[in-house]
Amino acid sequence: MTTVVLSRREVTAWRNALFLTFALVGFALSSWLARVPAARDGLDVTNSALGIVLFGLSGGSLVGLLLSSHLIVRFGSARAVLLGLGIGVLGLPVAALGVELGSPLVCFLGLAVYGAGSGLSDVSMNVAGAANERAVGRNIMPLFHAMFSGGTVVGVGVGALAEAAGVPILVHLTTMAVVVLVALLIAIRFFQSDTHDVDERDQAADAPAVGWRARLGGWREPRTLLIGLVALGMAFAEGSANDWLPLAMKDGHGLDNAGGALVLAVFLIAMTIGRVLGVPALDRFGRVVVLRVSALVAVIGLTTLIFVPSTPIAIVGAVFWGLGAALGFPVAMSAAADDPRRAASRVSVVSTIGYLAFLVGPPVLGFLGDHIGLLHALTVVLVLVLIAGVASGAARPLGGTAAPRRAAEAPETAG
Repeated sequence: MTTVVLSRREVTAWRNALFLTFALVGFALSSWLARVPAARDGLDVTNSALGIVLFGLSGGSLVGLLLSSHLIVRFGSARAVLLGLGIGVLGLPVAALGVELGSPLVCFLGLAVYGAGSGLSDVSMNVAGAANERAVGRNIMPLFHAMFSGGTVVGVGVGALAEAAGVPILVHLTTMAVVVLVALLIAIRFFQSDTHDVDERDQAADAPAVGWRARLGGWREPRTLLIGLVALGMAFAEGSANDWLPLAMKDGHGLDNAGGALVLAVFLIAMTIGRVLGVPALDRFGRVVVLRVSALVAVIGLTTLIFVPSTPIAIVGAVFWGLGAALGFPVAMSAAADDPRRAASRVSVVSTIGYLAFLVGPPVLGFLGDHIGLLHALTVVLVLVLIAGVASGAARPLGGTAAPRRAAEAPETAG
């Protein structure tokens, strides 16, 4: 038997289902992020203590990431997404309940459940996205992440409205969880096999080489580890904004909770635009050039926001920061998944390294924020973005091609 030939209709339906899935993941995450200032007020904790609570999300994510490659190989990306996001999103109402009760422990546990599901669903949907990218035959991974960013914009917007209207955080996040679960059940029906473009005979021959020990072998591959550094720096640039930008604008530039959430929305809109514009840029200039330019733009934006006291100019800095952080993580995912037979293990490794930003970022920036202010604490992000720019050469496609390998031309009907 040979590779599975998907019809154009199947490829398009799969792509659209992935668009919705990425958007749902972003919507769920930003629904929580928009209420972080309210969570700090409800829990009545310092920035350092809040950083420890947020560590629940990061620690849970690490567990999900480490299990992801094994679960994807065992069940496929579709079921892994359903398991991860379906269970994980239920943790957010638990975290909200912790806020309502004034219990950091309950909030921590809810975020840990959500984080574990988020880590699993993140790797799974990126493996599926890379497989669909190969079926489409061009660099469309940034579009999937643009939908993630679009989902975050919607989530932050709804969260800001809920904050302004005084909607309790528990009511807000419970409603969000129901919406995500219903939409996910619809989207998952259109997923296709992650290895549709791999000859079944090759899969059988490779089976001994992709056992659980081999899936850990990505940690010994220099290219995979360098791609991981790209993901780390850019994930830190993205994650630090998600966690701390509203509070940094509140504490450093005098905005209120709703104003800080709106600046985060501006950042996320800039990321979404950057990811949409990134597709033709990647087709024309390739991964390495785009990643290095992105790192430079992010550094300019961060420097402006941190060191320029004018609030309007700082908001412009947030726009540059968002544009610069837009492409790093999705391009790293594409680079890690160049070989479909090793995609699950390598994406898991790169995602795990990238998620170290979410693991150490909240407590480190929270600690520094208590001592030198949140704005100046963001200087740490500058260093990591520069490192990502230096490591970007590792993202050059395997075989020297500029775009994903095009699968057989998709006919109108399945062959």
